[in-house]
Amino acid sequence: MKQLIYFSCFFLALYTQVISQNRIGIIGLDTSHAPAFTKLINTDDKELEDKNFKVVAAYPYGSKRIKSSNERIPIYTEELRGYGVEIVSSIAELLEKVDFVMLETNDGNLHLEQANEVFRAGKPIFIDKPIAASLSQAIAIFELAKIYNVPVFTSSALRYSLQNQKIRHGEFGKVLGIDCFSPAQNEPSHSEFFWYGIHGVEMLFTTMGTGCIFVSRMSSEGTDVVVGKWNDGRIGTFRGRRTGKSMYGGTAYTSLGDVPLGGYDGYTFLLKEILKFFRTQESPVSESETLEILTFMEASSLSKQKGGKIISMKKVFKRGQKEAKKLIKNL
Repeated sequence: MKQLIYFSCFFLALYTQVISQNRIGIIGLDTSHAPAFTKLINTDDKELEDKNFKVVAAYPYGSKRIKSSNERIPIYTEELRGYGVEIVSSIAELLEKVDFVMLETNDGNLHLEQANEVFRAGKPIFIDKPIAASLSQAIAIFELAKIYNVPVFTSSALRYSLQNQKIRHGEFGKVLGIDCFSPAQNEPSHSEFFWYGIHGVEMLFTTMGTGCIFVSRMSSEGTDVVVGKWNDGRIGTFRGRRTGKSMYGGTAYTSLGDVPLGGYDGYTFLLKEILKFFRTQESPVSESETLEILTFMEASSLSKQKGGKIISMKKVFKRGQKEAKKLIKNL
């Protein structure tokens, strides 16, 4: 009798442990983020406090038209198998096996359609950069999330640099202005900064906060410089670089002096926020801040087309809203 009770308790505890483990599914194995996140979660990384998550399934595709991304899929597929992840043949099959989704597809043009499938299944979703290939696509994603009442979170790892978070939270005084820089390689299928410059622009808004009203941009073959004016009179700049060594950084001008911006600190800090988001289902970055970042980038492209003309953020956002309605109708 005692043995029966013992084994009953053992299997009950084992069953409870399995049930309490939160199952994550990954869509898109064409970016290094997919194996990097999986390794941190599935190999019991000491820096992750929350141990009750596991990546259990992945759908590989993924960009089929961006060669540099598509070539990675077989490599990362085998790497995830090595971490005990089941590779499935469709997003629908993935959604039957998981509680949460990390949309890692490198091609932002696919995100609206893929995210919509996740929204219909009611699964909370983290969408990696770029959230979309244009402002209108991103607005449509957030509108669909509201329709299906599904929480969504998107962020660059650069937001969670320790130094950038210190600046954001006032540890060096009030931010009076920011100059930042990052790599900004282009991909023809995406609206300029949406492909890579988005990381540097997110650094700018992480440290400056929201409130940008006007944007102007000057461009050359290897460099772009974008100037933004905030509604309180502050000025922030972003330098996107396609030549020289790829680095992230800049300067914050604060009431207590000038301090350097933080660079890339790895994926652990972002991943902690993702797991917290899955747990609480509350995004640590507001929809309005994310969309302002994307509006800034789209306004900068319009400024470039018009020879550096100052562009109204409000007008660009309204145009994006109109285009988003059309995209939703066509889904």
